[in-house]
Amino acid sequence: MRVVNTIKDKRIRIICGHYGSGKSEFSVNYIKNLKKNYDKVALIDLDVVNPYFRSREKAEELENEGIRVISSSIKGSNADLPSLAGDINVPILDKSYEVVIDLGGDSVGARVLGRYREDIANDSYDMLVVLNANRPETHTPQQAITYIKSIEESAGLKVTGIVNNTHLLKSTTIEDVMRGQKLAEEVAQELGIDVRYTACMERLADELPEELKDRYFPIGMHLRKEWMS
Repeated sequence: MRVVNTIKDKRIRIICGHYGSGKSEFSVNYIKNLKKNYDKVALIDLDVVNPYFRSREKAEELENEGIRVISSSIKGSNADLPSLAGDINVPILDKSYEVVIDLGGDSVGARVLGRYREDIANDSYDMLVVLNANRPETHTPQQAITYIKSIEESAGLKVTGIVNNTHLLKSTTIEDVMRGQKLAEEVAQELGIDVRYTACMERLADELPEELKDRYFPIGMHLRKEWMS
């Protein structure tokens, strides 16, 4: 797997995105990449809304790679209960950790961040929104902007960057990616932020325009079984 240079990202990275955007898949890929650059990394799964394809489902695999995973205090990935572990604040406050927070995909899910908002705001953070232009809820710039503003209002934190993760799973074409890139750039320009990453499977990397290759983020499918792809 290509190692992505994430040095421009702040120590605490909050990843959010609408259901079907691929934000949990991106979070897992991101933390795996981060581990290649840092010794102490932690993935905090704060998604208490979506019961499917949650990053904590890969907790054992990630922990075997030296990645600390914190989520629900209820043991078992199938326990769909909004209960949060008491040690979530540990890597947020411990500056020796690089942190990824996988946040719930809507404004209701973003509210859970309120408990940790002050500690995060007092530190160095990025809040990245994963956009999939194929999702009907974020299909247009105005829809995406409305979604982002609802997340900001609920979380009490500002979005600082966008990840274009436009896909149709294994049927994704470079045309899909570029259509999503256009959407992401329009939204970013309107909000005065940047398109931080263009995420896609490695088979499409060579087809990306040269100007996008410095922000290319390769995506492997970790949360979906092969037959679901």
